[in-house]
Amino acid sequence: MKKSRTALAALALGAVLTASACAPAADQKPDAGSDEPTVLKVAAVQAPMTDVVEAAGEAIEDGYEVQLVEVADYITANTILNSGDVYANFSQHIPYMQTFNEGNDATLVGVQPVYNFVIAFYSKTLDDIADLPQGAKVAIPDDPSNTGRALKLLAANDIITLDPEVDPYSATVKDITENPKDVEFVQVPIASLNAAYEEADLVFQWPSHIKALGLTPEDDGLITELDDRFALNVVVQQKDADSEATEALKKAFTSDEVREVIEGNGTIRTAW
Repeated sequence: MKKSRTALAALALGAVLTASACAPAADQKPDAGSDEPTVLKVAAVQAPMTDVVEAAGEAIEDGYEVQLVEVADYITANTILNSGDVYANFSQHIPYMQTFNEGNDATLVGVQPVYNFVIAFYSKTLDDIADLPQGAKVAIPDDPSNTGRALKLLAANDIITLDPEVDPYSATVKDITENPKDVEFVQVPIASLNAAYEEADLVFQWPSHIKALGLTPEDDGLITELDDRFALNVVVQQKDADSEATEALKKAFTSDEVREVIEGNGTIRTAW
């Protein structure tokens, strides 16, 4: 009989490594003669990513069990996947994963888009982006993929102009050619942008994080964007991309159980 989800909270890398020591191999088809399921440890950072992993655990086919490994940040989610201490993670879009691969000589691959989400810029003091003051302080992410996304959104709304010779998805603040409001950019990790909301005039943030402040992109975003390029994917090591276990995960993450979780959340949308 298929087991349901198992949640394993691991807020430090050491805890994850210890918990992973006795995990069974997950890159093979389950042994038909065994009553023990193959455990697939899947790392995720926070809701709704963790909610989706748990729903996939309910839907996974017989012979497998999904075990949620909840970690504190996105780098840890990739580090423990790259080292083989979890089988997969569900915490990122492909551009973020590619940046990690390039910086860590890793070979992670996205195998299944699951949901997309509206991102936005928020302000504690402004009701309209047209009122952005001269010399405004604008907080954006410090990782390359989300930096480009934030700058591209500002450029689309005429706050700045980017060098037309540069791919806007790869843009940095050095690629800004016009800045008529003399915007001052502050770059911090995504997890720190909520704190920046208290001080900056404008803050870029994911809906899963800004929710902690009681805000949503639909109701509170001054400027918003939905781009399928940034759909969150199930990610595994390249060597496991075509395995039986990965196929089981792909089916579970595109199940009715997962769809129900996504459709019950007003900030995310099904991406398959």
